[in-house]
Amino acid sequence: MEMDCSKESCGCQVESLVSIDERGQMVLPKELRDKAKLRPGDKLAVISWEKNGEVCCISLIKTDNFKEMLTNLLGPMVKEMMEAK
Repeated sequence: MEMDCSKESCGCQVESLVSIDERGQMVLPKELRDKAKLRPGDKLAVISWEKNGEVCCISLIKTDNFKEMLTNLLGPMVKEMMEAK
């Protein structure tokens, strides 16, 4: 299954605002968990971007989707490298 993020199929939007408690935990709202089909035990990759030495953005990606994205991105490069030997 390949993800198609053309302008018609993907968009970025603010889903909700969350707070971090004193233990460093946060809760994703039920509506968002349902929409994203997140279930107990699901794994999310935490991706951060830095600007001027500080983390400015944090993104969560389902690990199944992340694995697929990496395979689609790196697979052709690895195949080409292996064929070149």
